Amino acid sequence: MERYEITDQPLRIESVIEKVMQREAGAITTFIGTVRELTNGRKTLYLEYEAYIPMAVKQLAQIGDEIEKRWPGAKVAISHRIGRLEISDLAVVIAVSTPHRPAAYEANRYAIEQIKKLVPIWKKEHWEDGEAWIGNQLGTEEYKDGKPKGEGEA
Repeated sequence: MERYEITDQPLRIESVIEKVMQREAGAITTFIGTVRELTNGRKTLYLEYEAYIPMAVKQLAQIGDEIEKRWPGAKVAISHRIGRLEISDLAVVIAVSTPHRPAAYEANRYAIEQIKKLVPIWKKEHWEDGEAWIGNQLGTEEYKDGKPKGEGEA
């Protein structure tokens, strides 16, 4: 059972949680990122996500490894969806189990912040009045050519 995945299929919260179940866990937290309708006052019709899948999965696993070292007893699973997502669809599901509640909350927040910072996943927003690649997930980098660079492009 792979704990880190990029998929074009709808995400199932229960299946992500099952990946982190362990007898030692006293807590399981989940983060569920969904497609929202309004962003900065603009009505979103749908989103498209793309990823450099081999690197994205590797980065998700690296984030999980970091969490499991930083929070002893933690177990992590992360699923991110790509392709066309409609309003209210699940874009990302993160589950973290730990022996105690505070670590589960902290580790889960760390996971989503690191995903946005490191993982090569790109989002294109489609609005009523246009569309655009948003840039990196932190919103700190624009795609001046209108889309993310492919592997090996400068």
